Amino acid sequence: MHAVIVWWDLADSAQTVQSLRPFLRDEAMDRFAQVPGLRLKFWISDTARQRWGAVLLWESAEAAAVPLAPRAAELIGRPPTSVSAFDVEATVEGLFSTTALTGRGLALEE
Repeated sequence: MHAVIVWWDLADSAQTVQSLRPFLRDEAMDRFAQVPGLRLKFWISDTARQRWGAVLLWESAEAAAVPLAPRAAELIGRPPTSVSAFDVEATVEGLFSTTALTGRGLALEE
């Protein structure tokens, strides 16, 4: 497995954390649900610092290497500020009461 963390600093962008939430609801979630080899993607934000990003968990480094359409970069106006890739040493799922992760998060609570 392979993990990628992507961050944008939105300080000099016309976009904000709040303005990017409709993009998640209306476009990104459906699109990423169809990406081969992607096990999990969750979008992250830091509203106080106006940072926006995502954590992606891939089945393999090869799957992670396939180029994705840069829609977020188009909206933000530049490539990510930071991209880090890692090998995954181990995974575990803890005990939880919700049955699915899809459909959860701040962007979907509005």
